[in-house]
Amino acid sequence: MTKTSLETHKTTLDEFAGIVLNEKASDLHINAFYKPTIRVSGALLPLTNYEECTHEDTAEYLALMLNEEQREVFDQTKEIDFSYYNEQHKVRFRGNACIQRGAVSIALRLIPTKIQTITDLGLPEVLLEFTNRRQGFFLVVGPVGQGKSTTLASLIEYVNQTRAAHIVTIEDPIEFIYTPKQCIIDQREVKLDTDSFEAGLYSAFRQDMDVILVGEMRGNEAIAAAVTAAETGHLVFSTLHTNNASQTIDRIVDSFPSHQQDQIRVQLAGSLTGIFSIRLIQRIEGGLVPAYELLVNTRAVSNMIRERRTHEIDTMIETGSEDGMISMNNVLTKLVRTGEISVENALAASFDPKGLERLL
Repeated sequence: MTKTSLETHKTTLDEFAGIVLNEKASDLHINAFYKPTIRVSGALLPLTNYEECTHEDTAEYLALMLNEEQREVFDQTKEIDFSYYNEQHKVRFRGNACIQRGAVSIALRLIPTKIQTITDLGLPEVLLEFTNRRQGFFLVVGPVGQGKSTTLASLIEYVNQTRAAHIVTIEDPIEFIYTPKQCIIDQREVKLDTDSFEAGLYSAFRQDMDVILVGEMRGNEAIAAAVTAAETGHLVFSTLHTNNASQTIDRIVDSFPSHQQDQIRVQLAGSLTGIFSIRLIQRIEGGLVPAYELLVNTRAVSNMIRERRTHEIDTMIETGSEDGMISMNNVLTKLVRTGEISVENALAASFDPKGLERLL
């Protein structure tokens, strides 16, 4: 790679970052054999003013975004998660790079500079009640790209503004950067500041922390450490790539060997505070609108978890509005009736389409 070539690619990369901002895109894809492509309101749009990227192009773009140690990791493993800060436009991206057809493929997700509030995001204010707990385990779940990280960042920022607490985040990579207000905030990146999520969690026990954000729970060791933290007087926030509350509980339990599953059920029944599932749905007038489900861990829910009756949780959510629970189908019904989303998109997002049809 020549100095001139890298300088040219840096200029182009700056242009891509500017386009992402100007077009209000959520993602940027830089793949060999394709034109650079952005995602706007869920739709992929090629940047037609640019040529298809070559093998050499994508390799040089990636070289500009990684440090020397990260390049060595990528050379060995052929894939990497990373964060990239664009100096010209002062914006951060969460990135993933891999090899496809022998060439580098890069996906970048824009991380907003300003952390939005729950109101800005169109989410229910009842979520803020979970930030006032002194201990417990709160999960935000849903597929990739549905706003989990953004939701958690909003909750952590609310703690930052309203409580005098020590917050520790463990992420891979670090996404939102928090400016300390009332809180002390330590942000640790896996592989850079700690070897793993579970190592960072166990270390946090000795750091006099009050609130911990685990960017993603990968494997039963990280889950066990997070649940233990919640049991021992800490407020824990995390995410899983699951669809809804009942599936989340089953996924957590099933990640453990059979002889440990009863124990984790008991721990989860006692430490869980709530599970928030979120979807972003195409608006009829353009853009995206959130639809969501909220499980609150009441005594009845706790008993269901402990007694292996998670299949009954969906019904509990449907009938638990007095306990603060929110049904996905009720939210979808409201969005359809107010003209925000189409019936077709509502049915596609529903966990129970037949039940939604009856409500509509």
